[in-house]
Amino acid sequence: MEFPIHTNETDPEASRAILESTAQQYGFIPNLIGVLAESPATFQAYVAINKALEQSILTPIEQQVVTVTVSAANGCAYCVGAHSTVAQMVRMPGGILEALRSRQVLPDAKLNALRVLTESLVQNRGWVPDADLEQFLAAGYGREHVLDTITIVALKTLSNYVNHIAQTPLDAQFAAQAWHGKQ
Repeated sequence: MEFPIHTNETDPEASRAILESTAQQYGFIPNLIGVLAESPATFQAYVAINKALEQSILTPIEQQVVTVTVSAANGCAYCVGAHSTVAQMVRMPGGILEALRSRQVLPDAKLNALRVLTESLVQNRGWVPDADLEQFLAAGYGREHVLDTITIVALKTLSNYVNHIAQTPLDAQFAAQAWHGKQ
């Protein structure tokens, strides 16, 4: 099944305002956004969760730790490439980004605790072992951090699955961070 990558010329009317806003914000329409525009309900849900995460207690670097971890665990080349680019934009140290992309232990203990919790959420479908939760809390995180992490996992699972089914090609703007891990 082929999924179109919508542009301002082909988008469904109900997706038009969000597509135009995205183009203004980023200077282009990422291919994932073009695919999501096919379903106004899915598109609006994706945008609404992203908007809500502007209030997240997680820092921009911590948010990218979660997004890259989920995307690598799910084997989503599109999202690993795109979020690796965003991680660089928020000034994530290169060693941390490389460790995330290769699914290795992070050199920063607190961020590694976040990575471990995120991996555990994905692998255990939310049934996180007590030991993973305890190490997360011992690293200095709290309940709000857990919930914000779950929210990002849900958002990235949505986009990862869309990209798997639509076989979304990586945008030229993200090509420098192309990822060829588990696919």
